[in-house]
Amino acid sequence: MRLILASQNPGKQTELRALLDDLPLDLIVPQQLGRALDIEESGADYAENALIKARAFSETFGYWTLGDDTGLEVEALDGGPGLHSARLVAEGGNDEDRRKRLLALLVKKPPPWRARFVCVVALVGPQGDFKLRRGECPGEIIPVARGLGGFGYDPIFLVEGTNMTMAELTVEEKNKLSHRAIATQAMRPWIKKLMEGGKFE
Repeated sequence: MRLILASQNPGKQTELRALLDDLPLDLIVPQQLGRALDIEESGADYAENALIKARAFSETFGYWTLGDDTGLEVEALDGGPGLHSARLVAEGGNDEDRRKRLLALLVKKPPPWRARFVCVVALVGPQGDFKLRRGECPGEIIPVARGLGGFGYDPIFLVEGTNMTMAELTVEEKNKLSHRAIATQAMRPWIKKLMEGGKFE
């Protein structure tokens, strides 16, 4: 079964491949499709954005597609940056720029800076069938980056109960604890059902 991963983020692609690599899937990323899609993430929440991305690829290329939308929600920022996590700085900014901007917004707020990562995964078919699954990972923001793994805000996100940042976790640990792992694992039964020729109810 061919499944498109509707993300051009190399970090997300790597994580999703690792989460699904034990299944006999032909996983395709946008760079392999030979046609770029300009997708505006205009949804009102993570679920809508995940569906927008997955539907765009599924309708264009005619395959089942897995899309996700993810955000970092910080209590001291009233749940921000949330949907705008990837766009916290101007276009052209990188992960380090986003981390610096986040810490600048928090510098006058008293710690601890409680936070959570949220991810919604959408599985969408060519006929419009879809399923949504959500995952969350609680923790807090720390002022100094730690760890060399992961991407995005991972180096300043201390995972609850571990005393390690998301960037300090091994791939195996992250793929058990992360928001994206939890959401994707919850979607696996539906992916397996499709592989076995079943249909969505």
